[in-house]
Amino acid sequence: MPKRLRRELPEYAVRTVVEQGWSGVKNGALLRLAGAEFDVFLTVDQNLRYQQNLSELPLPVVLIVAPSNNIDVLRPLMPAVRELLPLLKPGAFYRVPAE
Repeated sequence: MPKRLRRELPEYAVRTVVEQGWSGVKNGALLRLAGAEFDVFLTVDQNLRYQQNLSELPLPVVLIVAPSNNIDVLRPLMPAVRELLPLLKPGAFYRVPAE
């Protein structure tokens, strides 16, 4: 996710995998690390839910469905993400836009 995306969520503390020093960490370990430090995991990785048992996580995962992680592609989806964030439940998986 582009770090400039944080501007679209000013009311939240947003960090990227790179900023956390987690570059190169595989998905399972990455989700465990995120679960220990954050309240939600935002991703554009459309395969993540098929590769991991998300229901066992202490945090919800939000998949932002977009053809790329370009800021100009993701920005229009952020109002839906902001609307969803207060409703999230731990271990649940969400899609934006919803199916």
